[in-house]
Amino acid sequence: ADSLYVSEYFSQSAQKLSFYSWYGNAKLFHFHVPEDTVLLRWLLQASRGKGPECTSMEITVHFRHGAPPVINPLGTRFPANATVRPSYNISITLSSAVQNTTFVNVTTPAAGDWFIAAHLPQAAGRIEVKGFSTPCPYMFQADMFVLRLTDMPVLEPGVPMPHTVVSPAKPLHVKVFVPKHTAAMRFQLSSCVTSEQRACTVRVLLGSITLPQSFQRSLTCTGSTNCSLALESPPWEKWLQIMVESLGTANASVSVEMLASFTVCRPGSTSSFLNFISLNQSQPAPHRPGAAGSSALAAAGAPQNTSGQRSSSCLQSQPVVREDLDVVSVRYRLLNGPSVPVSSLSPTLLLLNLNTGMDSGGSLVVSLLLNKTSVSLANATVAACVSAASPVLSLNATQNCSTAFSQGYPLSVSTSSAEAMLIVLYPQTDDWFLSLQLLCPRGQGACASAEGRVSVFAYLTPCFNDCGPYGQCSLLRRHGFLYAGCSCKAGWGGWSCTDDSKAQTVGTQNLATLLLTLSNLMFLPAIAVAVYRFYLVEASVYTYTMFFSTFYHACDQPGVAVLCIMDYDTLQYCDFLGSVVSIWVTILCMARLKKILKYVLFVLGTLLIAMSLQLDRRGVWNMMGPCLFALLIMVSAWVHHGAKRRHCYPSSWKRWVFYLLPGITLAFIAISVYAFMETNENYYYTHSIWHVLVACSVAFLLPPRDKHKKPWAWPQKLTCRYQICQNDREELYAVT
Repeated sequence: ADSLYVSEYFSQSAQKLSFYSWYGNAKLFHFHVPEDTVLLRWLLQASRGKGPECTSMEITVHFRHGAPPVINPLGTRFPANATVRPSYNISITLSSAVQNTTFVNVTTPAAGDWFIAAHLPQAAGRIEVKGFSTPCPYMFQADMFVLRLTDMPVLEPGVPMPHTVVSPAKPLHVKVFVPKHTAAMRFQLSSCVTSEQRACTVRVLLGSITLPQSFQRSLTCTGSTNCSLALESPPWEKWLQIMVESLGTANASVSVEMLASFTVCRPGSTSSFLNFISLNQSQPAPHRPGAAGSSALAAAGAPQNTSGQRSSSCLQSQPVVREDLDVVSVRYRLLNGPSVPVSSLSPTLLLLNLNTGMDSGGSLVVSLLLNKTSVSLANATVAACVSAASPVLSLNATQNCSTAFSQGYPLSVSTSSAEAMLIVLYPQTDDWFLSLQLLCPRGQGACASAEGRVSVFAYLTPCFNDCGPYGQCSLLRRHGFLYAGCSCKAGWGGWSCTDDSKAQTVGTQNLATLLLTLSNLMFLPAIAVAVYRFYLVEASVYTYTMFFSTFYHACDQPGVAVLCIMDYDTLQYCDFLGSVVSIWVTILCMARLKKILKYVLFVLGTLLIAMSLQLDRRGVWNMMGPCLFALLIMVSAWVHHGAKRRHCYPSSWKRWVFYLLPGITLAFIAISVYAFMETNENYYYTHSIWHVLVACSVAFLLPPRDKHKKPWAWPQKLTCRYQICQNDREELYAVT
């Protein structure tokens, strides 16, 4: 009946989309789908602004169950040994319409965490000065509707259960719980009869849909004969949803009988519970700040030693402790040491617990190292499979590592290749298993008594290899969910900044550093002119700007040619402050104000500029505001001087032709380069040109010194004062 269904609605606030250059530009949405959900509908709403700067745009939306989607819009290379499966995505186009609404339906979705990531196309790479241009806002919002059953029938194992499919429009939903240590499941459907006593045709769907890949199993049953489906390694300790839909006429109901049976895998234990306790007491792990509790795959068999159980058990469990180190950082420690025994009779199983809900934002790294001296057969191979939800209990030479509803990741080590590594990017939230078994080329019976030892190292890290020397690992947050991403530099790209197809060479990096730092030496002529003309305060400001701009750009380099003499944020602030104050004092110096008024404006303007830069360091009005106000003061002062002298000020045409016009031209060219020509690729030489042009314009724009002042006249003045004092003494002595 309709009353058995409950609809629920979940919504999250809209986010402003960004052009894609790294994973941090993708906007993430995190939802939780409840159990017994039979229909999931996404409502995707995209919109853009109405200004002339807004053009047609294509928005890419990615979906994934269990973890954030692994995407690669730029087509870069992933690190070696990384497992990558393409994400499920759709495109939403915003053309003439300001808003676009799209629906995405998923029937019988898997319960748990679902993630949506949305982004714009690749970034153009142009460096835009904040305030010079108004970017078009592109907004995206995802809402989720779910329809779930409040009392879904439960199929008990081993008990036949009759059910009725009312009509093709109303399929039957049941569920069955898969216990731990289930090796196989068999589903059987029988006694399929329609209400018209005719042979029926039904379709059975086992499992739930997951994206980007779905392993839902389908079974079509025709007539009253029994039909069945065997599932190897179904997901442990989870509800398995089964949907039966009629393929007959619309008015006929269908009666069926369903039966589910399980094959249990009895595990053998490598150590008893008492040995487990004594091992913890004799080999305590060092305490780490913030370490959470541990979880272990404990032995579930008899408490005695299992040297005699290996032949009767289908797997050998190894106790593993989960050690939380930091956010999205976990280390797995084997209680019996890093080396585990591997035989050909049954697989060795390790549990890697990643079901806390906060572990899917990093990278799971599994490394295997074979002890060559431990393998008695030279041609033997240790096959391994890393899988989620359920382990692979039957390893063979084909190495497909598939379970009932998922695809695992294969690994292998041998005497010829003793090392193997696997990197799982954004592993889904679940229990992960590592299965190892010894394989012989001449059959398993040939190495029944052989045993190999493999060292296992497994850990969860925010960024693999910490993004390398040319990347920065950034911890991102969406509400309460934390995940990590690599921001690459110096032309490097890829998920972990390992793609060097567009990387800058070391010579290019050194050239960029030298250009951006040594171009500041062009302030030396401006400093010399200011000192020669007795503008000592202005010369001090130019020296300050030259010093901090040089070392800021030496610290700001993306490659290996980096030198930081102090904190990066401090260097950046001092560089921005010096640049704006240099423009401020230069224009006020050109105004020819009275000394007391000029120095008051120097100090007051510097304090206000320091305050505004602290509020918004990259705002264009932090530079344009003081410049316009200083220009207003200068123009007012020049008008006053011209009216007072009754002719144009400055009065000399040579001053205009050889100093002011070249200085103003250089300043306008510098502003144009800074505001409209800089990109990520040409930054190191266009910004160097900005340094040169600004420094040269300052040297041209500084006014000449006052006519009554003679520079470097201090020694003469001091000598004169001393001489006067000496003459006074001589006169007094003569009178006495």
